[in-house]
Amino acid sequence: MIDKVRTFIAQEIGLEASALVFVALSGGADSTALLLILRELGYRLHALHCNFHLRGEESNRDQRFVEELCQRLDVPLSVRHFDTAAVAKRRGISIEMAARDLRYEWFREKVKRLKGEKVKKLRGEKVKRNKAEGFSTFQLFNFSTFVAVGHHQDDQAETLLLNLLRGTGLRGLAAMSPRSEGIIRPLLCLSHSEILAFLEQRGQPYVTDSSNSERTFQRNRLRLDVIPLLRNINPRAVEHLCRASENVSRSIPYYNMGIEEAFRKHGITANAFPLDALTERTLLHEWLFGKGFNAAQEDEMMRSGSGQSGAEWTSEHFLVLRDRDALLLCEREHELVPPVLLREMVSCIGETGPDIAYFDADLLTKPLEVRLVRSGDCFVPLGMKGRKLVSDYLTDRKLSRIEKQRQFVVTQGDDIIWLIGHRSDGRFRVTPATRHILRLTVER
Repeated sequence: MIDKVRTFIAQEIGLEASALVFVALSGGADSTALLLILRELGYRLHALHCNFHLRGEESNRDQRFVEELCQRLDVPLSVRHFDTAAVAKRRGISIEMAARDLRYEWFREKVKRLKGEKVKKLRGEKVKRNKAEGFSTFQLFNFSTFVAVGHHQDDQAETLLLNLLRGTGLRGLAAMSPRSEGIIRPLLCLSHSEILAFLEQRGQPYVTDSSNSERTFQRNRLRLDVIPLLRNINPRAVEHLCRASENVSRSIPYYNMGIEEAFRKHGITANAFPLDALTERTLLHEWLFGKGFNAAQEDEMMRSGSGQSGAEWTSEHFLVLRDRDALLLCEREHELVPPVLLREMVSCIGETGPDIAYFDADLLTKPLEVRLVRSGDCFVPLGMKGRKLVSDYLTDRKLSRIEKQRQFVVTQGDDIIWLIGHRSDGRFRVTPATRHILRLTVER
């Protein structure tokens, strides 16, 4: 079985012999076998254990088991504690989803931090070869770091079925990848029964999560009820489900080529989906893929083409807005950070640009502040006559509603003196009679 995993790693993961592998170690059968197998294969290992504090003393038992195992095997170990229930409540998600998110967030944080430390160390060293041969820091220090998780064939089959129950697109049929965004799954070539046989042969104990026998979670019901039924119909059901997933996965690159071509044809970009392309449900699904939007939201977006501008849909991290002629996508910013306002007295008008403005300093008699634009804000655009609504001015300049919502202005008292990035207010302009000139610059 060691050879089977070695071959799978070589063919499907491409893990270098020099790689440092963080092993997600719960203490259960799968992760325990993963640690033993990777250790026998000679990789440099560092175990990671999450204590989610969801099962009382049992959670602490798992941690003690992992600590003793790593000490015996001489494998470094990091432990992270989470108040999972509180995070789930705060984020408005299930405890199961919160635990998954916290787990992967920590894993990626560990990898990012390690790489940052390595690069920082290298930059502090005097490497003559870098200068002499023109190599970049990253080319010189080409190290690989991954997080290995213990998913196996049974998990893959469950994931495929879960995705089907959720109405997945083609990507969901590919289920879990052997290697994706720094996460590797070396045991996808093994069944759970093979893993148990390996541990029994080695005389290696493991802990059992009592929640795995509860039918509260969908995955558990699939594992305990549906998979056994499928095996009664076809003893090789799991193997065949995994093969179907693999076949879909291998077709994804060709599928992506077609999607990219369709995006170009319809003028779809990363941030904008033209309304006239809303007849293509597959393209909308692919545009939103990985952004956390559900099927009901996609249905509403499909119907929004004939509606009014202004409809919004949000996921945890993203916002979609129905604008005049397109759906606009952006990351959610729960608190917009205003630009820094730099002030300087100058003798004349010099460099100009969207982030620079000049004013008659003697006309600015109140403290200057930077804030977001508000409904009803007006100003007198430089070079124009009369007051104009800021919203109308931005509309004339073809700004989307999202861009309008993120527009900052500089004020003195109730007056807007500068629509940052666009136009200053003509009432405070520099004239031949100006004695003192104030230059304002913003750093974003």
